[in-house]
Amino acid sequence: MIIIVGRCVFIISLVIPVYNEEKIIKDTIISVKNYMQANFDDYEVIFVNDGSSDNTLSIINELSDDNIKAVTYEQNKGKGGAVRTGIFEAKGNIIFYTDCDLAYGLDVIKQGYEVFEENTDADIVIGSRKKHKDGYAGYTLLRKSMSRVFMFVLKTYGGIKQSDSQSGIKGFRKNAAKKIFDLCESEKWRWAFDVEVLLLAQKLKYKIYEMPVKIINHRESKVNPVKDSIRALRDIRKIKKRVKKLKFD
Repeated sequence: MIIIVGRCVFIISLVIPVYNEEKIIKDTIISVKNYMQANFDDYEVIFVNDGSSDNTLSIINELSDDNIKAVTYEQNKGKGGAVRTGIFEAKGNIIFYTDCDLAYGLDVIKQGYEVFEENTDADIVIGSRKKHKDGYAGYTLLRKSMSRVFMFVLKTYGGIKQSDSQSGIKGFRKNAAKKIFDLCESEKWRWAFDVEVLLLAQKLKYKIYEMPVKIINHRESKVNPVKDSIRALRDIRKIKKRVKKLKFD
């Protein structure tokens, strides 16, 4: 079931994938609503309920309005599938996605939007912890080391040109978003879907800008450092091979 309410076109859309987030979803909705109202005259926020089995959806529906809405389905697709679903439903000229815990805060939304306004050639804007002097503040030594090693592998083995492909804040002009995610197979890759997005963007020759960001809200990672890293590297090999074979006019 898909629930969509609202106008035909917005200045900005914000997509937030959610899965079993009943503990934080109310605070997130209130924070996002207050921030978007204060900073944008015309916006929509799409919470994509990724098959939650708790009360996440009912809380979103309770707090929904003309600008806050839910997209929901029963079978869990993973973050990549949820983001892809939200991108297809988004009606904004600029489309961002971020995580439900608002790990990078909300000021990054306006910051990213201003990058688009100031750079008419920008097709995509992504956050980069590496470009912020405090980008990895609060990380454990193990998590910081693994993140940097993973990014090194992505750049040398995966072909990623950007400094931080795994940052959870990314924005797109509408046409770029629809084109990229139409080509994505996000449900397959789960944690590696960001790599597919950026490799497709590079293949399509979209202009990508990076902006410095840092983690503001830390919470325990759902990623298994060993298991998920091995799976991600295996998926990256498949993604790279698939993208390389794609031909465009």
